[in-house]
Amino acid sequence: MKTMSANINEQLAEAAFTSQSAIFDSIYSGNTIVNYKRERVRAHVLQYLAPNSFILELNSGTGEDALFFAHRGHRVHATDISTGMQQELKRKVAENNMQASISNELCSFTMLWQLKDKGPYDHIFSNFAGLNCTGELNKVLDSFSDLLKPNGKVTLVILPKFCLWEALLIFKGKFRTAFRRFFSNMGTKAHIEGNHFKCWYYNPSFIINKLKDQFDLLGIEGLCTIVPPSYIEDFAEKHPATYKFLKSKEGKLKSRWPWKLIGDYYIISLRKKAVGSQSSEGKRLISDL
Repeated sequence: MKTMSANINEQLAEAAFTSQSAIFDSIYSGNTIVNYKRERVRAHVLQYLAPNSFILELNSGTGEDALFFAHRGHRVHATDISTGMQQELKRKVAENNMQASISNELCSFTMLWQLKDKGPYDHIFSNFAGLNCTGELNKVLDSFSDLLKPNGKVTLVILPKFCLWEALLIFKGKFRTAFRRFFSNMGTKAHIEGNHFKCWYYNPSFIINKLKDQFDLLGIEGLCTIVPPSYIEDFAEKHPATYKFLKSKEGKLKSRWPWKLIGDYYIISLRKKAVGSQSSEGKRLISDL
């Protein structure tokens, strides 16, 4: 059972994202760094996707990623708590005639046991920090194993407790923003279109420790560790040479310590393992944290 406060926060987050759903794509589709982030996340997922995979997408939003993977021969069951986002997704699925490849369901990621379509799935995917909108990430992670096929995989894009770019804001006197992730155990206030809700931050160690008995770690990449976050408006357009240089550096360092841990986001992938086993590669990756 969800706590009352968790249920209220989900309702507030649902209202926020529903209010933005009709304009979401127009706001972000032209943002160069947002598009860079999507390309990075998709490239990461594709290296682990078997042909003709069945994907469970959490916080699927307006369906941009669902359409991407469906156009590449995969099936996607796209879930979200936002009615507005689901409506946009269904509209786009119909426009692209992808009904055979993309299904949808209104469901909270903290209540995946209520899913009508329980798979089993080849891959569970959650992009752009949707899972940071809950203080009960442990409940989400607990549901993964039962929804996945043997050797099924998980890829999550999460906001960590430390972001280098945000920490540098201390030199501009923006102390609250610089340190907001450090003190987020009780939730940090966020707002979209005038709707306020809370979000939480989770380091990779939280996910690894929670799933270590059932999953092997496949890889972690930092995202917007050297490239600035997308909320620094028009950086790529105003400083094209610098942006190109930073993008190149991040491409080389994304999987190295400490860069994989200090970005605006990190991308983490894990594989469901046989009971009692752990790959040597998984052990090495964990030891690097």
